Amino acid sequence: MSIIAVGCNPNNNTDVDYAYIGGEIINPKNKNIILYNTKGKVVDSITLDANNRFIYKITNLQSGLYSITHGGEYQMILLEPNDSIMLRLNTYDFDESLVFTGHGAKKNNYLIKTYLSNEKEAKKLVKYSKMVPETFHEFLEERRLHELDEFNNFLKDNDESEFFKSIVEDNINYNTYADKEIYPFAYFGNNKLIHTKDLPEDFYSYRSEVDYNANHLSNFFAYNRFLFSHIDNLAIESYYKNNPFHSKFDRHAMTYNKTKLDLIDSIISDETIKNNLLKYKVRDYISYNHTQEEAKELLDYYLEKSTNSIDKQYMVDLVSSLKSLRLGNPIPKLAVVNYNDSEHLLTSIITKPTIIFFWSSNSKMQYRNSHFKVNELKSKFPQMDFLSINVNDNDDKYWKNIIDQYDFPTINEFKFKDTHTARKILAVNYLNKCIVVDELGNILHPNANIFSSEFEETLENLLLKKHLIQ
Repeated sequence: MSIIAVGCNPNNNTDVDYAYIGGEIINPKNKNIILYNTKGKVVDSITLDANNRFIYKITNLQSGLYSITHGGEYQMILLEPNDSIMLRLNTYDFDESLVFTGHGAKKNNYLIKTYLSNEKEAKKLVKYSKMVPETFHEFLEERRLHELDEFNNFLKDNDESEFFKSIVEDNINYNTYADKEIYPFAYFGNNKLIHTKDLPEDFYSYRSEVDYNANHLSNFFAYNRFLFSHIDNLAIESYYKNNPFHSKFDRHAMTYNKTKLDLIDSIISDETIKNNLLKYKVRDYISYNHTQEEAKELLDYYLEKSTNSIDKQYMVDLVSSLKSLRLGNPIPKLAVVNYNDSEHLLTSIITKPTIIFFWSSNSKMQYRNSHFKVNELKSKFPQMDFLSINVNDNDDKYWKNIIDQYDFPTINEFKFKDTHTARKILAVNYLNKCIVVDELGNILHPNANIFSSEFEETLENLLLKKHLIQ
């Protein structure tokens, strides 16, 4: 995801309550662009013209972070009254091809630069997390102050709104705070997480400044990244009150996950933020390989706290779907289509132990990494098959273009015939999820992660039980 700020012209009349957004989509995946307001509600569906262009006036505008989607791609937009922008992008290389003109181009570029910088730094967090706490704390603080200094230098030459300033500063600060919250899990690990209590006294000093109800940031990546890890961290204190002092931390413990829901319910009052956190924390737990009774117990606990009826029905349906994916159950008979447009039942193409993995045309890094990872696994587990399933519902040419571009072997590449139904039945809520089945299509593991550090060990244990390796 990238962030685009749509600029305002300080010389124009600022008493208006509208903004314009328009542009051109090259190689569009369909004819529509969906515009969402600051609360994530649909404002309108905008139709591209014969030249794949569009222009739209948003009236009664409130300053905030809006967003647009096209063919599964997502862009966040900072809009203020009197803003206007024309964007141009190619769906074959969505983020890298994005260019725009109009008022606010400078600050627009600045937000994108800040976001992309955060994204690159997040990828290095595993390396950074090897630093001792004092060094890590000093490193992050120096980085944060450097980014704020850069921004202040930008403001010396650019007259921008206070709202825009707050968005950039929040992006810098909450991204740093998120790294701080993630650090203990990476540095101490499950066996020594109790030592979070030994972190420097000022390590979490920023917590006194956190706004848990910043509704204008409810769709903001850095803010949500912080909140997700922060809640996990806060719940650790309660966990060790109920478990032996030096016991191995169990992130799947029922009490720990209930504590997270209690914390969300108690410290957050904004319904949008609260319901979003509740939903994803429960989904994380339920999607793991828990028993039906455990899934139902946490589901009931969640249903008492959430006020979003759509989310609640989604979670009820998810628990129901996962019930059919329990260990030993046959993989559902879903229709898939291969690269040559032949239709098959998923069960009919499984002839030996198989890993079924998923990817989206909209996630370039994920589909590249997943195929590269599978190539590694093939050499280590030659007795297994690997089925690749694309989960998009766009025109087949986008799926096939990627396969051709990266020279993925076409023999085991498939798409769902009915993506929406199949994703629901197989509970494909995460692209990194994979399902492991035996030669008869019976489920050995319904929700593994090929990128997990424990995956190969898990797979070896499953194959040992099937007597496929000695």
